[in-house]
Amino acid sequence: MTPGEMIRIWVDAFNRADSDALASLYAEDATNHQVAEDPVQGREAIRDMFATGFDTTDMTCIVENLFEDGEWGILEWRDPRGLRGCGFFRVIDDRIVFQRGYWDKLTFLRLQGR
Repeated sequence: MTPGEMIRIWVDAFNRADSDALASLYAEDATNHQVAEDPVQGREAIRDMFATGFDTTDMTCIVENLFEDGEWGILEWRDPRGLRGCGFFRVIDDRIVFQRGYWDKLTFLRLQGR
């Protein structure tokens, strides 16, 4: 599976708020580092991160651009409220082994009314 194909599957699971489906896309020892937060290590911890996020926040990912280079996929995204960001996904053997996301936490909190 190419990184772009993986990201499209990831976006679909994200938009369904399906933390189990998302977790299944990650390697057992994967790292997810959203730069506004501490890195999360391991598939179960990543699942818990998504589950907590979906329990407290309505999130939607709209793909603006998708790029690939070897093992890497880059997703430029926005949500319906105006938040924008990008994510870098390293995909090896059909699993995400590393993800880093960049987005503005202050804007996110304001858009969520917090």
